[in-house]
Amino acid sequence: MLRLSDYFYELPEELIARYPAPERGLSKLLYLDRSTGKATIYPKFTEIINLLQKGDVLVYNSTKVSKRRVYLQTEIGRFYECLFLEEKEEKWICLLRNSRKLKLGTVLYTVDKFFTFTIWSKTEGKVFLKPNYPLDESFFEKYGTIPIPPYLKRQAEKIDEERYQTIFASKSGSVAAPTAGLHFSQELTENLKQKGIVFCEVCLEVGYGTFAPLELKQIQEKKLHKEKFYIPAQTANLLNQAKGQTRIIAIGTTTLRALESCLDLKKNFQFGEFTTELFIQPGDVIYSIDGLITNFHLPESSLLMLVCAFAGRENVLNAYKLAVQEKMRFFSYGDAMLII
Repeated sequence: MLRLSDYFYELPEELIARYPAPERGLSKLLYLDRSTGKATIYPKFTEIINLLQKGDVLVYNSTKVSKRRVYLQTEIGRFYECLFLEEKEEKWICLLRNSRKLKLGTVLYTVDKFFTFTIWSKTEGKVFLKPNYPLDESFFEKYGTIPIPPYLKRQAEKIDEERYQTIFASKSGSVAAPTAGLHFSQELTENLKQKGIVFCEVCLEVGYGTFAPLELKQIQEKKLHKEKFYIPAQTANLLNQAKGQTRIIAIGTTTLRALESCLDLKKNFQFGEFTTELFIQPGDVIYSIDGLITNFHLPESSLLMLVCAFAGRENVLNAYKLAVQEKMRFFSYGDAMLII
């Protein structure tokens, strides 16, 4: 059985990127040849243009991070940090920090007390809140902040409103960014298109489960947290034409999860709306892509296992070791990998 300890690596705290690079495209790039295991580091991500070929198809995730972190207060003015995950039957499933002492029926308020939220129930570390009015994106835009990852160990700042969104972001609904896409600037994207590289989209709503530690049950059942995604017909048609003719390269693990989850029994890409619990891990065969652009992921995480499934555990961990030696930057705002 899969052992978490096989996917652990030592990471000095100072290599966790707390902030993005000064500009998109200025992070470093590690290129990993998965057939030989050879890893090469390039000083700028923009050099990816020399590693890609005319006709390559890059698939990005067009999801947009919603300002789902909202500070609510009790009637006497005590504040609680609340992360709104998803709506279910007119209630919202939330992570409410330090809420253990709050009783069922307690009412929480927005700062202007226009919206109220009643604690309806609690289960498995989550809280169900019932709002007095239906919530939409305008609510989160007014009252919320960008839910940057907990390992950044800081509050969201103005810079995060721009740099924790990709240039492809258009459809709100995620609580985390598809971070491989953060490296692409408008200029780089246009230069790649001029070289003959094709872009197409999927849209997967990234859930908070991407940050949650793996549980034994998930490993045993080979199922992760559920995430909704959409494959446009234009994307499915393009990928089915490209398959076997040119290279399909996923921008990010979220994109790869969507692509691998939409394959039919003949390994053709389907279009439409889907839900996936797919847990890709070493030993699995990945049929949907020929290359992957990704960041450096947390030790013992499902995302690291997914990358190892694509490129081989030994190759990936050796590449990570080199990245640590060369003081590359890790996690959401860190440097990138291209694996082909």
